[in-house]
Amino acid sequence: MIRLIANTVLVILGNAIGLVAAAAFIQGFSINFIGFVWSLMIFSVAQIILAPFVLKLSVKYLPALRGGIALATVLASLGVASVFTDGLQISSLSAWLLAPFVIWVATVAAGVLLPMVIFKKTLENIRDK
Repeated sequence: MIRLIANTVLVILGNAIGLVAAAAFIQGFSINFIGFVWSLMIFSVAQIILAPFVLKLSVKYLPALRGGIALATVLASLGVASVFTDGLQISSLSAWLLAPFVIWVATVAAGVLLPMVIFKKTLENIRDK
């Protein structure tokens, strides 16, 4: 149970970093502070739900594209989040094309670096007790 909670927290933090990075680096991609939390939650839930579906479709119809599943899932999740929230606006084709890549790179980096920082401190605190 703790592993599931930790994984969920890491996914949400990684997605938050990815969305902020996309907003910072891509012209035509914007998030507003008030709607950011809702956009983040909708994006994260959509990504969790869509990932197995996209994987199954790619294995069945386009097996050569299995490596791009994460990018396709991010693109689909961005579509869901932009439709169902006002906190995320993507206003150009180039933003739609670049945002999945930027978000994916940022979430991969966060997925590698955050556990080192978060769990290292947690483990040190447990060891010190």
